[in-house]
Amino acid sequence: MLKLLKEDIDVVFEQDPAARSYIEVILTYSGLHAIWAHRIAHAFHRRRWFFLARIIAQISRFFTGVEIHPGARIGHRFFIDHGMGVVIGETCEIGDNVTVYQGVTLGGTGKEKGKRHPTIKDNVLIATGAKVLGSIVIEENSKVGAGSVVLKDVPSNSTVVGIPGRAVIQDGIKVNKDLNHSDLPNPVADRFKELEEEIKRLQQEVKELKEEGKKKHDNQVI
Repeated sequence: MLKLLKEDIDVVFEQDPAARSYIEVILTYSGLHAIWAHRIAHAFHRRRWFFLARIIAQISRFFTGVEIHPGARIGHRFFIDHGMGVVIGETCEIGDNVTVYQGVTLGGTGKEKGKRHPTIKDNVLIATGAKVLGSIVIEENSKVGAGSVVLKDVPSNSTVVGIPGRAVIQDGIKVNKDLNHSDLPNPVADRFKELEEEIKRLQQEVKELKEEGKKKHDNQVI
């Protein structure tokens, strides 16, 4: 346990250039406090002391702004940068050397039972505000861009961006070479386009019906 706690401290110095001393990190880093509290809560959860585990988790959430369910499994050298607003669900599994930033959600997509939260493999980085939802897998060495919403599995060595998230780089090769921010998926705009096409189709049908009705009327007059 002491070795694990020291690893949690060391990774802060590796990931955060603002870290100056051990005493500063131990006393002031809320992400570190949240991880330590979770390790205690998870130990109680594994022993089926569920109520005590949840109490510890809720106290940690109150003081740190990070909500980690006691059932979540977190590996070594997990780093939460800034931390505020981070949510990690009950059946989430996180590997080693994973970094998440503020506002990240590793959550479910509904009220389904069983495995309903993501599995995050080793050496993954999840940037600010990203949402990874459902029982999906983010494979090793992948990155999730800020603000992305990931709903499907992500292959290893990939960079994912957008809503919904899609891989733009895999194994160092751009999946879409002409991708830029204006080309990111936009489901709202796509829906408007579909509605516009539907309106045009209906207008054409109405026009054809009017012309057909006019022809019938003219034939009756003749």
